[in-house]
Amino acid sequence: MNETTLPPIGFGRVAAMFPVRDMERAHAFYAGVLGFTKTFENGQPVGFMILKKDAAEIHLTLQKDHKAAAFNIAHMMVADIEAFHALCRRHGLRIVKGLRDRDYGLRAFVFEDPDGNRIDVGQPI
Repeated sequence: MNETTLPPIGFGRVAAMFPVRDMERAHAFYAGVLGFTKTFENGQPVGFMILKKDAAEIHLTLQKDHKAAAFNIAHMMVADIEAFHALCRRHGLRIVKGLRDRDYGLRAFVFEDPDGNRIDVGQPI
């Protein structure tokens, strides 16, 4: 089958999977700092967790030997990027790329979560 003969396919939600070395620490960050709510967990000890906030959903997977990638693993859109940037700084998170207007129409920055996962954050200008 080539591109022109594919039947119409509908896609549902796609969620980013964040590898973490310590599930309790990751949950504390995403719930306690960013305000996400845990909606599902699996395993004993917990090896997988789903968190949601507004329209955003992230999946955490326990990977004890996780070494963070040197690229962004997710892109997150927010309604108030100035407040989100200030929150990241207040909690001592590493800012990889500083907050500024980008030529592609977003005000954006990149930060690292406690496991070193790089997340690109944007808001339309």
